[in-house]
Amino acid sequence: LLTFVQETSVRAESFNVKPGTWELSVTSITTGMKLSQEMAAKLTPQQRTQMEQMMKAREGKPHTMTAPSCITKEDVSHDRIIKEMEEEDDDPAQCKVKVISKSSSKLVIDQICPGPPPSTGHLTIEAKTPESIVASGDRTVQGSGKTHMDIKGKWLGASCTGVED
Repeated sequence: LLTFVQETSVRAESFNVKPGTWELSVTSITTGMKLSQEMAAKLTPQQRTQMEQMMKAREGKPHTMTAPSCITKEDVSHDRIIKEMEEEDDDPAQCKVKVISKSSSKLVIDQICPGPPPSTGHLTIEAKTPESIVASGDRTVQGSGKTHMDIKGKWLGASCTGVED
């Protein structure tokens, strides 16, 4: 009975997905993006103009990137995902993460980062099957706009040979 309880609790702390090579497709849409004062100060006037033009060109338009990725059992640990969300700012354990719900098939979290600049986020990750995941997230950066992301992942195989992280 103890072994069953331990196995159940371990499974509840990670997603029920296969490790190996996954194809991840990330679609993001940004709105209201602006260069932070810190970033603008580091750029030459020409670089700043180029960056502002690029941001304006992408405003409100979906941008999709698809690439293979090696996902290990450790990568799908809820604790690891939460820790990475806490350490998203430059200083470790800078952000606060509130777990809304978690199970072997779904993790929903909110994130608050003091910055600078301050930001908030909401992330939902769902393992539809051991070979299929979906995620969506929203992030608002104070004074610098919003980003929405949709992620779809499908398992390609157990080996990660030739796949870079």
